Amino acid sequence: MTTKKKIMLIACGSFSPPTPMHFRMFEIARDYFTEMNTHEVLGGIVSPVHDAYGKKGLISATHRCTMIKIALQTSDWIRLSDWETQQDGWTRTRQSLQYHQNYLNSYLKEMNGTLNSNNNQYLPDWLPENIRTITSDHVQVKLLCGADLLQSFSVPGLWDEDDLEAILGQHGIVVISRSGSDPHQFVFNSDLLSRYKKNITIVTNWVPNEISSTLARRFLSRGLSVKYLLDDAVVEYIRKKGLYGTNEKQMLKS
Repeated sequence: MTTKKKIMLIACGSFSPPTPMHFRMFEIARDYFTEMNTHEVLGGIVSPVHDAYGKKGLISATHRCTMIKIALQTSDWIRLSDWETQQDGWTRTRQSLQYHQNYLNSYLKEMNGTLNSNNNQYLPDWLPENIRTITSDHVQVKLLCGADLLQSFSVPGLWDEDDLEAILGQHGIVVISRSGSDPHQFVFNSDLLSRYKKNITIVTNWVPNEISSTLARRFLSRGLSVKYLLDDAVVEYIRKKGLYGTNEKQMLKS
Protein backbone atom coordinates (compact mmCIF):
# COMPACT_ATOMS: atom_id res chain seq x y z
CA MET A 1 0.00 0.00 0.00
CA THR A 2 1.34 3.42 -0.97
CA THR A 3 1.91 5.76 1.97
CA LYS A 4 0.07 9.03 1.59
CA LYS A 5 2.23 12.15 1.39
CA LYS A 6 2.01 14.33 4.47
CA ILE A 7 1.32 18.02 4.01
CA MET A 8 0.54 21.18 5.95
CA LEU A 9 -1.57 23.99 4.49
CA ILE A 10 -0.60 27.62 5.05
CA ALA A 11 -2.59 30.73 4.15
CA CYS A 12 -0.73 34.05 4.06
CA GLY A 13 -2.46 37.41 3.97
CA SER A 14 -3.72 40.44 5.85
CA PHE A 15 -6.72 38.93 7.70
CA SER A 16 -7.94 42.42 8.49
CA PRO A 17 -10.40 41.31 9.76
CA PRO A 18 -10.44 37.51 9.40
CA THR A 19 -13.61 36.22 7.78
CA PRO A 20 -15.18 32.74 7.98
CA MET A 21 -14.13 32.11 4.37
CA HIS A 22 -10.47 32.50 5.32
CA PHE A 23 -10.87 29.38 7.46
CA ARG A 24 -13.50 27.64 5.36
CA MET A 25 -10.84 27.27 2.63
CA PHE A 26 -8.87 24.96 4.92
CA GLU A 27 -11.87 22.70 5.44
CA ILE A 28 -12.60 22.55 1.70
CA ALA A 29 -8.99 21.66 0.93
CA ARG A 30 -8.75 18.97 3.62
CA ASP A 31 -12.00 17.38 2.46
CA TYR A 32 -10.64 17.26 -1.09
CA PHE A 33 -7.40 15.49 -0.11
CA THR A 34 -9.33 13.09 2.12
CA GLU A 35 -11.68 12.24 -0.73
CA MET A 36 -8.83 11.83 -3.24
CA ASN A 37 -6.90 9.73 -0.69
CA THR A 38 -3.58 11.14 -1.97
CA HIS A 39 -2.34 13.28 0.92
CA GLU A 40 -2.71 13.42 4.68
CA VAL A 41 -3.29 16.96 5.91
CA LEU A 42 -1.57 17.25 9.28
CA GLY A 43 -2.60 20.79 10.06
CA GLY A 44 -3.37 24.28 8.87
CA ILE A 45 -1.44 27.50 9.47
CA VAL A 46 -2.76 31.05 9.27
CA SER A 47 0.14 33.46 8.81
CA PRO A 48 -0.82 37.16 8.94
CA VAL A 49 1.44 39.67 7.23
CA HIS A 50 3.77 42.12 9.01
CA ASP A 51 2.52 45.64 9.74
CA ALA A 52 5.18 46.97 7.36
CA TYR A 53 3.22 45.57 4.41
CA GLY A 54 1.28 48.82 4.58
CA LYS A 55 -1.87 47.68 2.79
CA LYS A 56 -4.90 49.95 3.07
CA GLY A 57 -7.15 48.88 5.94
CA LEU A 58 -4.33 46.95 7.64
CA ILE A 59 -4.52 47.34 11.41
CA SER A 60 -1.80 46.28 13.83
CA ALA A 61 -0.70 42.66 13.92
CA THR A 62 -1.55 42.53 17.62
CA HIS A 63 -5.24 43.01 16.83
CA ARG A 64 -5.20 40.77 13.77
CA CYS A 65 -3.53 37.91 15.62
CA THR A 66 -5.98 38.22 18.49
CA MET A 67 -8.97 38.12 16.13
CA ILE A 68 -7.56 35.05 14.37
CA LYS A 69 -7.13 33.28 17.70
CA ILE A 70 -10.68 34.18 18.67
CA ALA A 71 -12.10 32.92 15.37
CA LEU A 72 -10.12 29.65 15.57
CA GLN A 73 -11.23 28.73 19.09
CA THR A 74 -13.53 26.05 17.70
CA SER A 75 -10.96 24.54 15.30
CA ASP A 76 -8.89 21.59 16.43
CA TRP A 77 -6.41 21.68 13.53
CA ILE A 78 -6.00 25.22 12.14
CA ARG A 79 -3.59 27.39 14.09
CA LEU A 80 -2.09 30.86 14.08
CA SER A 81 1.58 31.49 13.30
CA ASP A 82 2.72 34.99 14.25
CA TRP A 83 6.22 34.42 12.82
CA GLU A 84 5.79 36.91 9.96
CA THR A 85 4.53 39.60 12.33
CA GLN A 86 7.60 39.18 14.56
CA GLN A 87 10.17 39.83 11.83
CA ASP A 88 11.95 43.15 11.29
CA GLY A 89 9.85 43.93 8.24
CA TRP A 90 7.65 42.51 5.51
CA THR A 91 8.41 38.89 4.62
CA ARG A 92 7.92 37.44 1.15
CA THR A 93 5.47 34.54 0.85
CA ARG A 94 8.32 32.33 -0.31
CA GLN A 95 10.24 33.01 2.89
CA SER A 96 7.26 32.22 5.08
CA LEU A 97 6.70 28.90 3.32
CA GLN A 98 10.37 27.98 3.60
CA TYR A 99 10.60 28.92 7.28
CA HIS A 100 7.61 26.84 8.32
CA GLN A 101 8.60 23.85 6.20
CA ASN A 102 12.24 23.92 7.34
CA TYR A 103 11.30 24.31 11.01
CA LEU A 104 8.77 21.49 10.88
CA ASN A 105 11.08 19.05 9.11
CA SER A 106 14.08 19.89 11.30
CA TYR A 107 11.96 19.15 14.36
CA LEU A 108 10.75 15.85 12.89
CA LYS A 109 14.33 14.78 12.12
CA GLU A 110 15.41 15.62 15.65
CA MET A 111 12.45 13.75 17.11
CA ASN A 112 13.11 10.70 14.96
CA GLY A 113 16.80 10.66 15.81
CA THR A 114 18.22 11.54 12.40
CA LEU A 115 19.43 14.94 13.64
CA ASN A 116 20.99 16.04 16.92
CA SER A 117 18.16 16.49 19.42
CA ASN A 118 17.42 19.65 21.37
CA ASN A 119 14.69 18.68 23.78
CA ASN A 120 14.64 22.09 25.43
CA GLN A 121 13.78 24.02 22.31
CA TYR A 122 10.70 26.21 22.23
CA LEU A 123 7.88 24.68 20.21
CA PRO A 124 5.69 27.22 18.40
CA ASP A 125 1.93 26.98 18.73
CA TRP A 126 1.41 26.47 15.00
CA LEU A 127 2.88 22.95 15.07
CA PRO A 128 0.14 20.30 14.76
CA GLU A 129 -1.12 18.82 18.00
CA ASN A 130 -0.16 15.31 16.90
CA ILE A 131 3.43 16.32 16.02
CA ARG A 132 4.96 13.66 18.27
CA THR A 133 3.11 10.86 16.49
CA ILE A 134 4.40 11.74 13.02
CA THR A 135 6.95 9.21 11.83
CA SER A 136 7.80 10.86 8.51
CA ASP A 137 10.95 12.98 8.26
CA HIS A 138 9.48 15.18 5.55
CA VAL A 139 6.27 17.17 5.44
CA GLN A 140 5.54 19.55 2.59
CA VAL A 141 4.02 22.94 3.39
CA LYS A 142 1.67 24.00 0.61
CA LEU A 143 0.31 27.49 -0.01
CA LEU A 144 -3.47 27.67 0.30
CA CYS A 145 -5.09 30.50 -1.65
CA GLY A 146 -8.01 31.68 -3.74
CA ALA A 147 -8.17 31.79 -7.53
CA ASP A 148 -7.48 35.53 -7.48
CA LEU A 149 -4.00 34.94 -6.07
CA LEU A 150 -3.29 32.32 -8.73
CA GLN A 151 -4.32 34.82 -11.39
CA SER A 152 -1.98 37.43 -9.89
CA PHE A 153 0.99 35.14 -10.56
CA SER A 154 0.62 36.03 -14.24
CA VAL A 155 0.64 39.82 -13.73
CA PRO A 156 3.98 41.12 -15.08
CA GLY A 157 6.23 42.54 -12.35
CA LEU A 158 3.88 41.75 -9.47
CA TRP A 159 5.75 38.66 -8.28
CA ASP A 160 9.46 37.91 -8.37
CA GLU A 161 9.96 35.01 -10.78
CA ASP A 162 12.47 33.29 -8.49
CA ASP A 163 9.91 33.45 -5.69
CA LEU A 164 7.26 31.87 -7.91
CA GLU A 165 9.69 29.15 -8.99
CA ALA A 166 10.35 28.32 -5.33
CA ILE A 167 6.68 28.46 -4.28
CA LEU A 168 5.54 26.26 -7.16
CA GLY A 169 8.55 23.96 -7.34
CA GLN A 170 9.40 23.37 -3.69
CA HIS A 171 5.98 23.66 -2.08
CA GLY A 172 3.07 23.67 -4.46
CA ILE A 173 -0.22 25.51 -4.11
CA VAL A 174 -3.80 24.56 -3.37
CA VAL A 175 -6.28 26.87 -5.09
CA ILE A 176 -9.86 27.20 -3.88
CA SER A 177 -11.98 28.26 -6.82
CA ARG A 178 -15.54 29.51 -7.01
CA SER A 179 -18.09 27.90 -9.29
CA GLY A 180 -18.03 29.88 -12.53
CA SER A 181 -14.34 30.81 -12.38
CA ASP A 182 -11.76 28.94 -14.42
CA PRO A 183 -8.32 28.79 -12.78
CA HIS A 184 -7.41 26.05 -15.27
CA GLN A 185 -7.47 28.81 -17.87
CA PHE A 186 -5.06 30.89 -15.75
CA VAL A 187 -2.67 27.94 -15.69
CA PHE A 188 -2.98 27.33 -19.44
CA ASN A 189 -2.35 31.00 -20.25
CA SER A 190 0.87 31.12 -18.22
CA ASP A 191 4.04 29.33 -19.33
CA LEU A 192 5.34 29.34 -15.75
CA LEU A 193 2.15 27.95 -14.22
CA SER A 194 1.85 25.36 -16.99
CA ARG A 195 5.39 24.18 -16.26
CA TYR A 196 4.40 23.46 -12.66
CA LYS A 197 0.81 22.39 -13.21
CA LYS A 198 1.42 19.06 -11.43
CA ASN A 199 2.11 21.08 -8.27
CA ILE A 200 -1.09 23.10 -8.56
CA THR A 201 -4.16 21.55 -6.96
CA ILE A 202 -7.42 23.23 -7.95
CA VAL A 203 -10.44 22.61 -5.72
CA THR A 204 -13.89 23.96 -6.48
CA ASN A 205 -15.88 25.59 -3.69
CA TRP A 206 -19.46 24.69 -4.49
CA VAL A 207 -20.89 27.03 -1.85
CA PRO A 208 -19.79 30.55 -2.88
CA ASN A 209 -19.08 33.07 -0.14
CA GLU A 210 -18.40 36.58 -1.38
CA ILE A 211 -17.69 38.11 2.03
CA SER A 212 -14.24 39.69 1.95
CA SER A 213 -12.25 41.64 4.53
CA THR A 214 -12.65 44.74 2.35
CA LEU A 215 -16.44 44.41 2.39
CA ALA A 216 -16.48 43.75 6.13
CA ARG A 217 -14.38 46.88 6.77
CA ARG A 218 -16.76 48.94 4.65
CA PHE A 219 -19.77 47.73 6.60
CA LEU A 220 -18.03 48.33 9.90
CA SER A 221 -16.88 51.86 9.04
CA ARG A 222 -20.43 52.78 8.00
CA GLY A 223 -22.01 51.41 11.16
CA LEU A 224 -23.80 48.64 9.26
CA SER A 225 -24.48 45.24 10.76
CA VAL A 226 -21.90 42.52 10.15
CA LYS A 227 -23.73 39.86 12.11
CA TYR A 228 -23.48 36.49 10.32
CA LEU A 229 -20.69 37.93 8.14
CA LEU A 230 -18.01 37.68 10.83
CA ASP A 231 -17.65 35.53 13.92
CA ASP A 232 -19.68 37.06 16.76
CA ALA A 233 -16.69 37.03 19.10
CA VAL A 234 -14.57 38.79 16.47
CA VAL A 235 -17.26 41.45 16.06
CA GLU A 236 -17.33 41.92 19.83
CA TYR A 237 -13.56 42.38 19.89
CA ILE A 238 -13.76 44.95 17.07
CA ARG A 239 -16.46 46.81 18.98
CA LYS A 240 -14.51 46.87 22.23
CA LYS A 241 -11.33 48.08 20.56
CA GLY A 242 -13.07 50.55 18.23
CA LEU A 243 -11.36 49.10 15.15
CA TYR A 244 -12.05 50.04 11.52
CA GLY A 245 -13.64 53.35 12.45
CA THR A 246 -16.28 51.81 14.66
CA ASN A 247 -17.55 53.02 17.99
CA GLU A 248 -19.93 51.71 20.64
CA LYS A 249 -23.00 53.37 19.16
CA GLN A 250 -22.40 52.05 15.65
CA MET A 251 -21.73 48.48 16.75
CA LEU A 252 -24.85 48.30 18.89
CA LYS A 253 -26.75 48.11 15.61
CA SER A 254 -25.22 44.73 14.90
